[in-house]
Amino acid sequence: MTTNSIESDKQLSVEQRDELLNTLKARFEKNKGCHPNLEWVNVEARLEAHPDKLWSLHEMEKTGGEPDLVELHSEKGEYIFVDCSTESPKGRRSVCYDQAALDARKENKPKHSAVQMCIEMGIELLSESQYRELQQLGNFDMKTSSWVLTPDKIRQRGGAIFCDLRYDTVFMYHNGAESYYAGRGFRGLLRV
Repeated sequence: MTTNSIESDKQLSVEQRDELLNTLKARFEKNKGCHPNLEWVNVEARLEAHPDKLWSLHEMEKTGGEPDLVELHSEKGEYIFVDCSTESPKGRRSVCYDQAALDARKENKPKHSAVQMCIEMGIELLSESQYRELQQLGNFDMKTSSWVLTPDKIRQRGGAIFCDLRYDTVFMYHNGAESYYAGRGFRGLLRV
């Protein structure tokens, strides 16, 4: 496969682009409290100037993430989109943590890993602190859980961390990185 064919795979049709922009605009308007000082026209102009970012947002939407613009800390003037689905995105569940964990698993392998899916989608895995910031905007993962970026010292020992919300409290847990469950996925972040 050539570079040009890979890039053309990451292009949206006019219909896909328009549908995605309409979905994002409706979500933006519905959740104006998350970004009170921003105007959609400026966000849309930035998105249209970065078709690769639109493609990533389309992937987030397609896998059930319901990405929305949130104001996480950013000194660079970037628009930050995060998966805001109530539960961990359906199209990204039953995955282990990373490729090394997937490769290490001998039987009953999941189809994918969270870190590799992020790379393929052009997004970042939420860190624990970003996950906690997201929880300030609503109640997420009350029935599911989400892998979060795992510190190297934990990952080098075979572990990975994930978070969820129970009893009005965000909990962080650990598990073997090769584990996967129907109720565990991951949330991503996109900087535009």
